[in-house]
Amino acid sequence: MRHKCLDKKLGRSGAHRKALVASLTRALIKERRIRTTVRKAKVVRSAAEKMVTLARKDTVAARRLAFARLGCRDSVRTLFETLVPAFEGRPGGYTRIVRIGSRRGDSSEMALLEWVAGGIPDKRKKKKDAKDKAKDTA
Repeated sequence: MRHKCLDKKLGRSGAHRKALVASLTRALIKERRIRTTVRKAKVVRSAAEKMVTLARKDTVAARRLAFARLGCRDSVRTLFETLVPAFEGRPGGYTRIVRIGSRRGDSSEMALLEWVAGGIPDKRKKKKDAKDKAKDTA
């Protein structure tokens, strides 16, 4: 019986699950939005919101803990310098899950996991703006 066991196993061993959650959290920090299954999105949402809560402390110890959990200096830097200021004054609920239907191959329920704050710069928009400016000048 799994009484009081709060973590989802996701059909993986402990080390594999830990690596998966860290990888998806890094991708969410880097890309601002990820497409994954609903079950994985719920697990990653929990991890990502805990990372933002940790990053709001902005201490050396918090940065070291974030690096230990994420394993990527660039992601830690982005988290502390870009994401956390966008959530200033927000008590929680930093991410949202949007269900987008079933995957074609195995009919798994898919979702988009994205940050809620509107003040977070979106890298995709910058690329489009640069392309539009190039077209206008040409």
